[in-house]
Amino acid sequence: MLPDDAPKGIFRDYFETIVTCVIFVLFARTYVFQQSKIPTGSMIPTLLVGDYIMVNKFAFAPLSSAPALARAEHALLPVRDLKRGDIIVFKYPEEPEKDYIKRVIGLPGEVLQIRDRQVYIDGKPLDEKYKVHRNPKGLNFDQDDYPPTRIPENSLFCMGDNRDNSKDSRSWGFVPRDYVKGRAFMIWWSYDEDRDAWQRTALADKASGIWDKVTHLFTKSRWERSFQIIK
Repeated sequence: MLPDDAPKGIFRDYFETIVTCVIFVLFARTYVFQQSKIPTGSMIPTLLVGDYIMVNKFAFAPLSSAPALARAEHALLPVRDLKRGDIIVFKYPEEPEKDYIKRVIGLPGEVLQIRDRQVYIDGKPLDEKYKVHRNPKGLNFDQDDYPPTRIPENSLFCMGDNRDNSKDSRSWGFVPRDYVKGRAFMIWWSYDEDRDAWQRTALADKASGIWDKVTHLFTKSRWERSFQIIK
């Protein structure tokens, strides 16, 4: 036979479990993972409009300034330095409240040049199997050339994989290292969304977008892209 205070004890256990889960989710959302949606075609073919991705916010967490502590953190924690080819989410330098996603092309201290669409790093051509040149609407960014420029310390040169449909470091300059929020590592869901949907920001448009996903979940979801690792 259960004691009189059993219902209260069970309620308290459920409450503590729920609170613990909420705290864990909030912690993970703040410090470990972030979800983002791809609104434009600047990263085609790697990322498509309507891809929902997971971002590892912990991967590039800043290390301690003390060398001994930094070495220990590198050894014990799953963190590493940024490298060329990483696809990162960062605060847009001209409007830091907005997030952008691009690929790291140039690293601090390197001299980067673009000549006739070919990227050169310290005078050597960069092999980029991921890039394409697709211009669906006749856009003219005039970004086929870029003068030799040394990338400042604690800065990155980032570009979209679809070079003819991407406004990136060729237009607005370098990405400060401390603007980097994390590395895109997985597509968890993908929905065949209208390429212009990101421009429709009215409440009615957003409601219509949600309704479209509900009614066409099975017919417009690109299930083959779900849980795909981003490279």
